[in-house]
Amino acid sequence: MTDQQVRKEFFNCDLFDHLPYFKDDMASMEHPVFSLSTQADKQIIRYENNGNTVVIKPGYDGLPTIHDKDVLIFCTSYLRAAMNQGETPSRTVRFTAYDFFTSIGRSISGDSYERFRESLRRLSGTRIETNIKTGRFRTEKGFGLIDSWEAVKEDSSGRVIAVEIKLSEWLYNAILANELLTINPDYFELRKPIERRIYEIGRKHCGSQDAFKIGLEKLQLKVGSSSAIKEFRRAVREIVADNHLPDYALALSDDDNVTFTNRIKQQHATIRQTGFILLKPETYAKAQAAAPKWDIYALEQQWRTWITKKKEPPKRPDAAFIAFCRKKAACESA
Repeated sequence: MTDQQVRKEFFNCDLFDHLPYFKDDMASMEHPVFSLSTQADKQIIRYENNGNTVVIKPGYDGLPTIHDKDVLIFCTSYLRAAMNQGETPSRTVRFTAYDFFTSIGRSISGDSYERFRESLRRLSGTRIETNIKTGRFRTEKGFGLIDSWEAVKEDSSGRVIAVEIKLSEWLYNAILANELLTINPDYFELRKPIERRIYEIGRKHCGSQDAFKIGLEKLQLKVGSSSAIKEFRRAVREIVADNHLPDYALALSDDDNVTFTNRIKQQHATIRQTGFILLKPETYAKAQAAAPKWDIYALEQQWRTWITKKKEPPKRPDAAFIAFCRKKAACESA
């Protein structure tokens, strides 16, 4: 077998030191495919909305969770980035657990490796039946979110440290057709499953618009929450109060309407009116960690002076400020 034939059999996720962006598929952002439970969930999920139906049947290890989806986002992002470079990679992909963990900000520990194996089992064991097309194709048969997986390297304790997985045709077709949306890397810092789902819905429906409004009951249906409406309302109110979703602020009215407001559009309007960018409180701690020997508030003033010379304000000012501090620290040590 030639080297070229070997390369065609699987795609190595090692093109980039750091992914230029993370991509999520629009079908699973729109419709509830993943369990919101943090415990083993073996219920059958049935969803129907506007003629779209999804039936998700758990395998022996239960339904895949919204955190298991990180594996698919990682693979999707790499494959789409390769396609943007002119490649047509196989839907069988190979990567290391270490690269996966570091890319999405997970800790590297024995527990992480074990949870990784469990994620792969749930993703392959669950069967999905749906009439939702991806890439103009409808998959009529039941299928797993990944067709199969194989540990290609384990350590002495049996932990999976490199894996090869075969993505489902359903997801692969979506990647080929670029039925994807870029998501904020801060998505991976959201620990509550409901926060992740609500962010996905905001990203899918609000997008780059100023705002998007949806009724609470309709939002609950799209989130895939099986709790009572009273409990779901309480959970949404907590998200409103915490106000830490990436990209979008949430508001809940007395008549149970939920409004997503685009933070970037709102921030640009504020900048145009006042000329001032507001940074999140936690940004200062991250910036200080990036430049531990510097006066972070002095750096902030330098950064604000620098961005006023730009034609457009930064789209992600918090990340831009942290990167500015990191670059300053690097220049000092060079």
